[in-house]
Amino acid sequence: MLIDITTLPGDGIGPEVTEQAVRVLRSVADGFGHKLRVTEKNAGGAALVASNDPLPQDTVDACLSSGAVLLGAVGGPAFDKYPAKLRPEAGLLRLRKALGVFANLRPALCLPGLENLSPLRPEIVRGTDVMIVRELLGGIYFGERSTQGDPGKRRAVDTMAYSEPEIERIARVAFQLAGGRRKKLL
Repeated sequence: MLIDITTLPGDGIGPEVTEQAVRVLRSVADGFGHKLRVTEKNAGGAALVASNDPLPQDTVDACLSSGAVLLGAVGGPAFDKYPAKLRPEAGLLRLRKALGVFANLRPALCLPGLENLSPLRPEIVRGTDVMIVRELLGGIYFGERSTQGDPGKRRAVDTMAYSEPEIERIARVAFQLAGGRRKKLL
């Protein structure tokens, strides 16, 4: 089987981590008799420096035509001076939207024997096994923002609006994951 992956190494430690991840993927693919085709594209600060766009259209096209996308870290202090629409994080939001990536899964697990490495007391963290499901395409990420009024009396508005379909799809992901775990959703 041919596995087609687009990698977006990004910035900072992103290229280093992505390179090692591709080495692991190649090894696994070889072990199971698969072929791995990797296309590398720019995203984030690397793309911004190369093309004045944190997510060039050819990067989006490559991601949409591949079977998977491997994304490294994007951004860093060097890009803080750029306007918001050109920052590496803006490219990340556009990528999420283009790919329809609406669910972020954040596991929190404390393995036995590692309790003393947590900033929390061992008796609090012991046995932790939680999956946090976060919505990525609605609400605060893409809500309307505005500032009105004179200096000293300004008012900022940052909406966090969600449609019923956005709530339903993230809830389905959360319920499905809970059903395969301990059947609890908090």
